Amino acid sequence: MKNRVITVSREFGSGGHTIGRRVAERLNIPCYDNELIQKIVEHSGFMADYIREEGEYAPSGWFAATLSSRRMGPTNQDRLWVIQHNIICDLAEKESCVIVGRCADYILRDKANCLRVFIHSSMEHRAERIVKEYGERDISPEQRLTDKDKRRAAYYRFYTDMKWGRAQNYHITLDSGELGIDKCVDIVAGLY
Repeated sequence: MKNRVITVSREFGSGGHTIGRRVAERLNIPCYDNELIQKIVEHSGFMADYIREEGEYAPSGWFAATLSSRRMGPTNQDRLWVIQHNIICDLAEKESCVIVGRCADYILRDKANCLRVFIHSSMEHRAERIVKEYGERDISPEQRLTDKDKRRAAYYRFYTDMKWGRAQNYHITLDSGELGIDKCVDIVAGLY
């Protein structure tokens, strides 16, 4: 495959979305994040809000999900996984691009010329950033971060049988709190 793909996995609040967008802009290639959700909507018939909420989270409870899959067929999340998997593979086949989240690092591991990136940061830095970016909520920023990351990790484990955020699963991991967003963009774009 001649196309080069960058996948950006990230902890919630680390700036991975922003880094992915800026890298794509600098390299003049498309970035798929919310655009990927729209493509899944077009292929699945599910509402965008449902895909945003359920499409990146494991079915509730591993045991329940396993029983459901065995007894009554695939869950909606399983259907979304297949659609998402196919769309990500198609995108990598058609063009060089940046893909944020959705297990793209795993999906493309053997299918594309792919740079797998993981963006992380300290809890303090991420908490400060999500309040600035998304505003205050009823629950603490730390609880929001913990909940979102726990759900992402469970989804990743469920569909990949690998540990989300583990350095060995990526070519490079970057601490956006220490390095800053701009430096992370420079590093990732420089590796392209």
